[in-house]
Amino acid sequence: MGDGPGEGVGTVVGQEQELSSVVESDELVEADDDLDDVDDVVDDEDGDTDEEDDLNSLEEEGEIAADYIEGLLDIADLDGDIDMDVEGDRAVVSVVGATLDELVGDDGEVLEALQELTRLAVHRKTGTRARLMLDVGGFRARRRTELAELGRSVAAEVSRTGEPKKLRAMSPFERKIIHDAVALAGLRSESEGEEPNRRVVVFPVG
Repeated sequence: MGDGPGEGVGTVVGQEQELSSVVESDELVEADDDLDDVDDVVDDEDGDTDEEDDLNSLEEEGEIAADYIEGLLDIADLDGDIDMDVEGDRAVVSVVGATLDELVGDDGEVLEALQELTRLAVHRKTGTRARLMLDVGGFRARRRTELAELGRSVAAEVSRTGEPKKLRAMSPFERKIIHDAVALAGLRSESEGEEPNRRVVVFPVG
């Protein structure tokens, strides 16, 4: 493939520090951080066409990403099936059917790096910045459940004590889940700090 899957494997497993110099990570992840769900309302008669174009673009992103990941799996001699879907305004590519802990890493660090490399591969093909999400072995699905519970728990604690609470540093994916859970509980939260030490602070009402 034109993007050279082997280059991605070497970076993920042995040269993660180079990721920051190869990928403009702040630009790539900024779009994911602290997002609100916004419904795009199209009043003109071209609305359906626009939606179809957006869907086609996301499907194209997913196909490029799936090809890239498949190449990585082949080179690393790892087994796994690849599923591609579209959720909202992003493509989602999942590697399933195998235990691939080496592609997840401690607390998902390798998965985050691999996702950034995959986004870069898509960007090189399409010329636009991708917001696709990569999951391996259901890690993100499990993490989403855990973090939603954490968000609810912290919101309850802050409501009880009336004191703000600062959480540990998290990825944009993780912070978004916390923000959503806190908002559902009727409280306010903000992200502070710089990557990779950016973290959520939950505030009491008022």
